[in-house]
Amino acid sequence: MSAAQFLRHGKKIVAIGRNYLDHVKELNNAIPKEPFFFLKPTSSYLPSQAPGAKLQIPRGVLAHHEVELGLVIGAPGADISQEDALNHVAGYTLAVDMTARNVQDVAKSKSLPWTAAKGMDTFTPIGEFIPKDAVVDYDNLQLSLKINGEVKQNGSTSDMMFKIPALIEHVSSIMTLETGDVILTGTPSGVGQVKPGDKVECKLEDNSTGTELAKIEFEAVEREGKYQFKP
Repeated sequence: MSAAQFLRHGKKIVAIGRNYLDHVKELNNAIPKEPFFFLKPTSSYLPSQAPGAKLQIPRGVLAHHEVELGLVIGAPGADISQEDALNHVAGYTLAVDMTARNVQDVAKSKSLPWTAAKGMDTFTPIGEFIPKDAVVDYDNLQLSLKINGEVKQNGSTSDMMFKIPALIEHVSSIMTLETGDVILTGTPSGVGQVKPGDKVECKLEDNSTGTELAKIEFEAVEREGKYQFKP
């Protein structure tokens, strides 16, 4: 399955929040007792494996980066057990869950949904599909993100509070997972602002073998459009 295929056929992006303790603490959020997730539209995908990808940031938006390991669902299912969970995974991908942080904060303060903060066009930069058998240990992968060459995020999937089988079990107990859906598994600490003109580079490495599994690059630009965030 190519990146283009799962971007085209997947019906939803399921984004797990607050799955790395240090990230929960840096945003002063409550520690979840079970996996917490929200949905992003597939129209937010920004294929970023080729040079020239542009993250579009609307005027007035404070955009924050969150680098994540993505799971690509291969076999659909509901009420999937943890023991069977990996049989439903076709492979992995590297992605960034961009967040319009000021949009989100205002929505939260008014007890309103914050879909707009997560679902803007280009707000899910994503890399190529990584076959499942190319990953030796999904619980020992290194995620990193640089802005203009400076490391901002660098964390291991071993620090996830809820592991991949538990995430699949929980999400599928609520909604059916379908072929091509992507589950974003949470982000390590170090989230921060991406501004127009910034160049972002992300890597996914297998600590078990020392190999680089994926790399994505994109440049941030100011979005040309009608939308402008005005608090």
